[in-house]
Amino acid sequence: MSSPSEERTPHPVAQPPGHPAGVIHDMGYRPYAGPRLGERAVAWSFFRTGLRNTFGLGRSGRSKVLPMILLGVMLLPALILVGVLVQAKDLLGLDEQIVAYSTYPITTQLLISVFVASQAPALISRDLRFRTITLYLARPMPRSSYVLVRLASLTVATFALIAAPLVLMYVGGLLADLPVGRETGRFLGAVVGAALLAACLAGPAALVAALTIRRGLAVAAVIVVLLVSYTVVATIQGISYDSGHDTVGQVAGIFSPYTLVNGVQVFLFDSPAATPTPPVGTAMGVTYLLATLVTVLGSVGALLARYRKVAP
Repeated sequence: MSSPSEERTPHPVAQPPGHPAGVIHDMGYRPYAGPRLGERAVAWSFFRTGLRNTFGLGRSGRSKVLPMILLGVMLLPALILVGVLVQAKDLLGLDEQIVAYSTYPITTQLLISVFVASQAPALISRDLRFRTITLYLARPMPRSSYVLVRLASLTVATFALIAAPLVLMYVGGLLADLPVGRETGRFLGAVVGAALLAACLAGPAALVAALTIRRGLAVAAVIVVLLVSYTVVATIQGISYDSGHDTVGQVAGIFSPYTLVNGVQVFLFDSPAATPTPPVGTAMGVTYLLATLVTVLGSVGALLARYRKVAP
């Protein structure tokens, strides 16, 4: 930063005869001579700003309404379940969570999808539409860092939305004197599942948002990709289960982030299944793991390829 010093003595400027004399004032501005923090500090600041913006912090009051409402509605069912578990555990004969940790995200998938669909364009499409991307790329931060930091902000925000009610349910389970070791193991498995689900949702959503500069179109496209894919997969799984073709349903579960991550939890942690045809056997479980890896890394690769075409 520069600061003006006390105004110094003006220096007269020679003018041709017949012209009024001009004066140049030396205001004493000095260039910034402090430390240059570099790319890492810029990326960290950029990440924190993006994370805050997903919940409307640092933005207008209107921007806070939707994410805060979605967070509150996500927590409300968990709060009700905890209240019932703590107050009526003995009366109802409950010895475990009313709704399993691993199935709660699928139960609230509409809220999660709306959150991702509304915040991905806010982070991605807006920079492209208003060309603020040119300012970011002019700083000491390459395109790859911009993509990874934006994606990290959306992923962490989505993880916070998914994990918050799980933490509430875990605390309620401890207050209800459920077995600590069992609850902790199930909760940690659910946290891993929440992180995987956040990554599987944020990647495709960011990619869709990067393909258009119109926020409304991006929101609709992300909702269609997330909700329609789950509806189609759930329909196929239901039909395959009723007809005795479970393998078809297991393969179909790969094509929706919600059923995909739930299948990974079933395979890795023996969590309760939220679908009628969860993966059975090592081969199918490894297939689900590979599909999760492809979803995350494929989205990152496609985003990097998309931003190579963005003019600085």
